[in-house]
Formats: sequence, C-alpha cells, structure tokens
Amino acid sequence: MYQEYYGLEAPPFNITPDPRFLFFSRRHRQAFEHILFGVSERKGFIQITGEVGAGKSTLCRKVLEELDDGYATALILNPVMTPIQLMRSILRELDLKATGNDRVRLVERLNEFLLDRAHANVAVVLFIDEAQDMSDELLEQVRLLSNLETDQHKLLQIVLIGQPELRDRLDREELRQLRQRITVRYHLGSISRQETVAYIQHRLLIAGSNGRPTFTRPAYRAIHSYSRGVPRLINAVCDKALLCGYVQGRDNLGWWQIRRAIHDLEGQGW
Repeated sequence: MYQEYYGLEAPPFNITPDPRFLFFSRRHRQAFEHILFGVSERKGFIQITGEVGAGKSTLCRKVLEELDDGYATALILNPVMTPIQLMRSILRELDLKATGNDRVRLVERLNEFLLDRAHANVAVVLFIDEAQDMSDELLEQVRLLSNLETDQHKLLQIVLIGQPELRDRLDREELRQLRQRITVRYHLGSISRQETVAYIQHRLLIAGSNGRPTFTRPAYRAIHSYSRGVPRLINAVCDKALLCGYVQGRDNLGWWQIRRAIHDLEGQGW
C-alpha cells in the first residue's frame, strides 16, 4: 500500500532481522566489534545482551555475513530444547550427520569436525540467540562444549545472545563455572535521539526512498519519546505513521501522524 505510494523498493520498517537495514549506532558498532574481536581472537565465550527489540538478532545476522570462508558457523534460534536436541541442531547447522540418541557420540562427532576444521585453519562459531530461555541443563551442556580445545586454543567459539535476564541467570552461584569462562561481554542499550533520526533516514534510504516521505522535528521527538530509542518500537511507530500518511496523501509526516500511529499501536484506534 504505502510502499507503492512513496515509491519504495522494500518495506523500510519491517521488524524482521534483515542485516541490510542494520544501522550502526555507537552501541551497535561497539557490540559488533566485541563479537568480531572475541571470534577472531578465539576467546571461547562471548556474551551479548540487550533489551527486547534492541537489534540483537539483526546484529547477529550482520556478523554472520561478515565472517568469510575462514569460518564455519551454526545458528540456534530457539534454544528451548533438550541437550540431545541441541547437539543434533548444531550438527545439522554444520551439515553433519545428526542421528542417534547417544550424547557422547554426538559430541565426539562434533569434536572430530572441529579438529578437522582446525587443521584446515577454519574457526567454528556457534551463535545461540534468545539464550535467556535456555535451561540450566542446556547451559551446562554448552559449557561442556567449551572444553573442546587443543593445547593452543578453543576449538569452538560460542556467542550467547539474549535479553538482560541472561546476565541475571549467569550471575547465579550454580552457573559460576560458565560465567567465569565468558571473557567478552557487551550490553546493547537504546539509541539516542540524534541516532533515532539517523536510524529512520538510514532505513528509508536502504528501502529506496528518493526523498519521500519526510518527518518533521516534532515527529522525530515524538518517535524517540515513545520508543525510548528501541529500534523495534521505532519501526512499529514509523510503519503505522507511513500508513497514516498514505491514507491522508501526505509526504511530510508530523507530530499528528505520529500521535495517531501511537494510538493505533496502543489499541486506541484511529
């Protein structure tokens, strides 16, 4: 609807984690560099946390794009599973045979692959998104995977990505062995008002905008005030605002359109 009206090539404010639209705010750039540093230096465990909608999953996809042929990667999106299911998922992600119920054998299969990749000078990286949902048993399984190593370095780099609850989980006494192994940590916070403006303009540009639509200064202030600099909420407000602009035939969106968009998001109707 509004995409055709504004001459856009793609929806600019989808909430899917499309790395093309990643905006490198100061915090997103730092989180990105923390992950790449931890992976390239083979630090073993990396922990990235952030509020819901902060852009963690999009950042993860961007890192996956950045890693070249010198890396083999596995991405676990839904870690609510048993240790056996986790091992099978990791093996499938690495294009390995993932049959059987013997956890020891599955780990041996992974270890053989890791040693083979190490001899070929290929680093293997496991990304686990929504890691705050992992059970204690599963977190222990992940800790045990970090024991796979040579005399020189870890064979498997593990990136845990989750909401702030992940930090709280790992601060518990019973998980101290895992916490002590995490050498790279970063918390992804919200973006500033100035970055909110740049974020919106960036996404419109990537979507093919030729200058339409535009937002007034009061509109930008209202967006940041409502979203508190959380990218997912910025997307939600802007998406509704563009629909409002399309209905009204407006190219320049102001405070009123943002107010109507927020009312709609809050279930207050038009």
